[in-house]
Amino acid sequence: MVVPAPDLPARVRIHEVGARDGLQNEKSSVPTAVKAEFVRRLADAGLTTIEATSFVHPKWVPQLADAEELFPLVSDLEVALPVLVPNQRGLDRALALGAKRVAVFASATESFAKANLNRTLDESLAVFEPVVRRAKDEGTHVRGYVSMCFGDPWEGAVPLHQVVRVCTALRDMGCDELSLGDTIGVATPGHVLELLASLNEQGVPTNVLGVHFHDTYGQALANTLAALQHGVTTVDASAGGLGGCPYAKSATGNLATEDLVWMLQGLGIDTGVDLGRLVATSVWMAEQLGRPSPSRTVRALSHQE
Repeated sequence: MVVPAPDLPARVRIHEVGARDGLQNEKSSVPTAVKAEFVRRLADAGLTTIEATSFVHPKWVPQLADAEELFPLVSDLEVALPVLVPNQRGLDRALALGAKRVAVFASATESFAKANLNRTLDESLAVFEPVVRRAKDEGTHVRGYVSMCFGDPWEGAVPLHQVVRVCTALRDMGCDELSLGDTIGVATPGHVLELLASLNEQGVPTNVLGVHFHDTYGQALANTLAALQHGVTTVDASAGGLGGCPYAKSATGNLATEDLVWMLQGLGIDTGVDLGRLVATSVWMAEQLGRPSPSRTVRALSHQE
């Protein structure tokens, strides 16, 4: 049954991260052809933004070492295919293949910057500045990921001003869009609303913000609803609930796209996604990986055990 709630957006754009964030930490190698088929099935299910891969050094993320082989296999799709670029070399590789949308991955905390990027926070921002500038000069859309926006496994709760500082720095560089990441899943709705309000107060408009929640404490959908009530219309999610964060040991994984779509459909919010096709895609991918999907909606609709 569809029962709309007041003061919610009419449409939400789902930024699908399953093919990149979802697969990057898989222990066994996923064949390039399977990844390409996954992206194609996601597009067929109606997703319009599908993060395809990452042009990071293969030593750091071996699972995505096939970026050069994968991207041409899906670049004909009429959907947005953003890719992660950690530095100038990664950007060069992406642009050479015709990528039109790229993303850089920043941190709101010193500890995570050192663990994930092997640099201080300010050093990492300095690395991103020429990358973002060059991408913009090439007419490329740039997304800035900001991880650890709510809590950090080493530092605990993250002060709002710290997150705002990193977000405004990325905006000043030229990022078109920012994704606020709850990397270890500790956010609760009031915290979400307070961060969004703080960003607005410092000149970062809601329409450039996306949210990326993890479900460690079962709060991802509640936090998403809070963000929607604030006016956010871009939500990151991973088909089948794939993925997590290798540097955040307690993280149980991304918000499952199917769980998000089920909630949005019930609220009468348009996503353009065919839930049946999406569930079938996640069941197929789970078979490729040899384990059932953690998504509750996938399990409920497919009778997965």
